[in-house]
Amino acid sequence: MVHIREERKEDFEGVRRVNEAAFGQPAEADLVDTLRSGGAVTVSLVAEVEGQIGGHLFFSPVTVQGADDLKAVGLGPMAVLPEHQRRGIGSLLIKQGLEDCRKAGIQVVVVLGHPDYYPRFGFRRASSWGLRCEFDAPDEAFMAIELTPNALSSRAGLVKYHPAFSSV
Repeated sequence: MVHIREERKEDFEGVRRVNEAAFGQPAEADLVDTLRSGGAVTVSLVAEVEGQIGGHLFFSPVTVQGADDLKAVGLGPMAVLPEHQRRGIGSLLIKQGLEDCRKAGIQVVVVLGHPDYYPRFGFRRASSWGLRCEFDAPDEAFMAIELTPNALSSRAGLVKYHPAFSSV
């Protein structure tokens, strides 16, 4: 049984453990801690599996140069404990996360991720809207989804993440 819910303060240690285990290094866990302590949290969800934190998903604000009024966030990092991967936990986190972002008035979500995974949730190449990633990434790996229809009409530009992302 998997229960998706908002992250709470008492989850921080478990979230750190999940990110370190999933990525095999502390960089993503450090990123989450830095973003959280800097107030750069839009949505942060955990997946409880058998009473333990088994997954985590984080959304933080991004900007699109030339579209200052656009409410946009970046999805990531997303982590699931290795022993719980390939069981749909990531999908549950993403679906709930997108819904929570929509309810929070977020218009656009971007992700730098696997091009075979994220399209199932409605993501497509960000370049089709004229969005570019500040990081050197393959075009097919940088994707976006409009949570508000036509939010990206006439809003091309460079997507900038929180400065903490440059350390990952």
